[in-house]
Amino acid sequence: MIQKIRVGALISGGGTNLQAVIDACESKKIDAEMVFVGSDNPDAFGLKRAQKCHIPTFVADYKAIIRKVNQNPGSVELPADAGLEDLMRKQTLFSGAMETEKLKRFMASRVIAEAELLRQMDAYRFDLVILAGFMRNLTPYFIDKVNKVPEKPRIMNIHPALLPSFPGVDGYGDTFRYGCRVGGCTVHFIDYGEDSGPIIGQKAFPIEPADTLARIKEKGLNLEWELYPECIQLFAEGRIRIAEKIFKTDTGEKVTRSIAEILYRE
Repeated sequence: MIQKIRVGALISGGGTNLQAVIDACESKKIDAEMVFVGSDNPDAFGLKRAQKCHIPTFVADYKAIIRKVNQNPGSVELPADAGLEDLMRKQTLFSGAMETEKLKRFMASRVIAEAELLRQMDAYRFDLVILAGFMRNLTPYFIDKVNKVPEKPRIMNIHPALLPSFPGVDGYGDTFRYGCRVGGCTVHFIDYGEDSGPIIGQKAFPIEPADTLARIKEKGLNLEWELYPECIQLFAEGRIRIAEKIFKTDTGEKVTRSIAEILYRE
């Protein structure tokens, strides 16, 4: 019998994926239990979903923290263990062309907000953190705090596109505007880049000529609600292994990337 894993979730909005995971836990479809739900947004409806199911909730108000940093940078203090220069080197969200001072302000405000998230998360024992519509990029500070063992990532995300195509905030919209005949969703581990971590699972759907963007989103969400619990169950069963593979880029350059391998049951 598989021991239940303890799952925490971070959300920003309505929490439909959160509800799908909660339902899968309560129906014993997956070997997991929700131990907390945190948000960057005090008004996130997903917090009410969690509270209705007696799951502890908390908020780290990103908007208030970012406003304070931007208005008076000297009034805020970074966590003692946050080396800003090192974090800026690690991140791959932004190119080297971004203005250094602007990047510093961004990283500082996010690290302060993440430190508040982590402080509140410390009250709970968890095995996995899932991002269920959490609309904030995570910095290496948060990622390294949660991923104690680099080859055993513990932060999972669901993305509304078939990665590596269409990373970013509007996956279904980008899929629609590009004129794709197939859309889908992806569950992946978080790394230092934007939707660039090892892919765990994907589901696809056909896009018909008459499909609107709203219809594409509807198709995608229905698959998301199936895929996320399935990938959490793979994690619970210990069937996800991270491996390093060498790939060739379009220019012929060899690069090493982490991939998620799914182990079959004996």
